[in-house]
Amino acid sequence: MTKAQEELPGGTRPASQGRLVRMVAADGQIRAAACVTTRVVERARVRHRLMPTAAAALGRLMTAAVLMASSLKGRERVMLQIVGDGPIRHVVAQADARLTVRGYVGDPLVHLPLNGAGKLDVARAIGKGSLYVIRDLGLREPYRGAVPLVTGEIAEDVAHYLAHSEQTPAAVALGVLVEPDTRIRAAGGWMITPLPGASPDLLGELEARLKQAPQVSRAIDALGKGAQESPAALLEELLAPWRPRILAEQPVAFHCSCSRGRFEAGLVALGPKELLDIAREQDPVELRCRFCGRRYLFSAERIRQLAARAAGPRLRVVKGTGASPS
Repeated sequence: MTKAQEELPGGTRPASQGRLVRMVAADGQIRAAACVTTRVVERARVRHRLMPTAAAALGRLMTAAVLMASSLKGRERVMLQIVGDGPIRHVVAQADARLTVRGYVGDPLVHLPLNGAGKLDVARAIGKGSLYVIRDLGLREPYRGAVPLVTGEIAEDVAHYLAHSEQTPAAVALGVLVEPDTRIRAAGGWMITPLPGASPDLLGELEARLKQAPQVSRAIDALGKGAQESPAALLEELLAPWRPRILAEQPVAFHCSCSRGRFEAGLVALGPKELLDIAREQDPVELRCRFCGRRYLFSAERIRQLAARAAGPRLRVVKGTGASPS
């Protein structure tokens, strides 16, 4: 796929960089999804020049967004935003029904010493704060929900949100394994949701099995290329007693819908006076997309053209008919 194709906001889909599988088990009493996002998170790391702790935070939230988007349809999309008092400040991820995902962090250079468990200290990087979820389902107004962070480790916070804001109990596992040279070695996650009416015995056994589940990033790393091709293996052993069955598989890709045209529309919205001031002060003007890091350059002449567009049609007086656009 060419770069030009990649930048199409709504047309050609970008090349697959990961996969998601949706499954059911226990005769429909359990719904589950798992995804491998190693290359997706690596793409984001390179685009944003992320240090390891920042990469782990963004990778976890992007993976969570993909899992939550797996039940969407058409043009629906979901955005997750974490705002905390830690050095990373905020983490944002957005995914749509096609399972294209993008995201960014407040400070891409955040990297902290490992925590007591020997893992990247995402919780300290985020600090105390809140998780916000916006679901755009094509209605007049998007659905918005928010919960306080419970751990800052993201997986637990997403599960807490689902249980308290959407009344959907779920087990969520997210992981990002980073190489010493900052490359992403493994990333992905899973979400398991018992449906209403699931038997208490099933819930008890499922909870016990989940407590013994391996760390998800290590499991992906151990599976190697097999996990890249199909993440079903992440769930098959966990759900083995209940005969898991694959419903569907989908590719996952890091993709941003930004475009030069969208940035120009944003500039026009500033109004003619501010645009003319900008044209006098800067040449060229550089704008950068927060979600993907792509740069767009606009010459002072182009800014003046956009200022004329923002001013709208001039009015001229036509005798006997009043004012009309020229």
